[in-house]
Amino acid sequence: MSTSEATAARQATAARGGGARSGHSRRPLRSPWAYAFVLPALAIFAVFTIFPTFFTFFISTFKWNYLNVEQSQFIGLKNYHDMIGKNHSPSFLSTMGTSFYFVIAMVVVGTVLALALAMLTRRATKVLVGVRTSLFLAHVAPFVATSLVWIWIFNPRFGLANFIPWVLEKLHIMNTASVDWLHNSATAMPSVIVYSLWHDLGFTTIVFIGGLTTISKDLSEAARLDGCNPWQEFFNVTLPQLRPFVVFVIVIGSISSLHAFTQFFMLTGGGPGYSTATLGFQLYQEAFVFHDTGYAAALAVVLFLITVVLSALQIRASRSVGRDATAQ
Repeated sequence: MSTSEATAARQATAARGGGARSGHSRRPLRSPWAYAFVLPALAIFAVFTIFPTFFTFFISTFKWNYLNVEQSQFIGLKNYHDMIGKNHSPSFLSTMGTSFYFVIAMVVVGTVLALALAMLTRRATKVLVGVRTSLFLAHVAPFVATSLVWIWIFNPRFGLANFIPWVLEKLHIMNTASVDWLHNSATAMPSVIVYSLWHDLGFTTIVFIGGLTTISKDLSEAARLDGCNPWQEFFNVTLPQLRPFVVFVIVIGSISSLHAFTQFFMLTGGGPGYSTATLGFQLYQEAFVFHDTGYAAALAVVLFLITVVLSALQIRASRSVGRDATAQ
């Protein structure tokens, strides 16, 4: 047997073996036992996620009586019509404006700060590993507990945040040495944003640090040999390779910020006035304070649809980035 014939025989044997292995690997998917093991998880998902989602759509078409369901009245799309009108205070458009203000600030400022911190702490020295750990500890700490700490920080009488106006007063830039951070409509939302950034930066920084470990060192070395300064290397070499991670952080940050509730409930209670009443907070107010369950369900449906759109955009953007990477 010639060498070429022997090689062909080995390839044919490998192909048959590979086909047998692939067929064997697919066999469990056709086994009833596979579905028996998956069924409990599917049942839990259906009961606690799928059914409540469809039931929310159903409730949104009713003037729902949570004390006596039989007295609930079908009103069709009236709850959605009320959103467009001004039958509720704050109006739906005002609530959406407040929500997008928070989302844009969190996404833009949070992404930039997280990327900067990732670049500064990318090396695995003992000090920088400690910095990473401290950043991530803030993220895993409970919202309620840390919110209570930040309420003291923003206290107008003895809070640490008043060091800023005290310095500005000494420089004759401000006329007061204290600010009521959480009860002033001009500073309440920025204060919540500062707290939320502090809480969430640890997660996004770790995501970017993980992304930095995947970039090509050869390209960076080539850029430096070509005379690129650090800024040129970052914008022309590093950042393009981090595009998938930037897309992930932007979309996940948008969704989580849009769903934000605990920090608003703990720090400002949606006030002063309605200056921090976001969509997530207003949903809670309508459902559990004003007991307008039907309108709250309609708000939840809108929030769900926005989340679906953002998720679809993430999938599309991820596929686009993947195609670009493959083409390169």
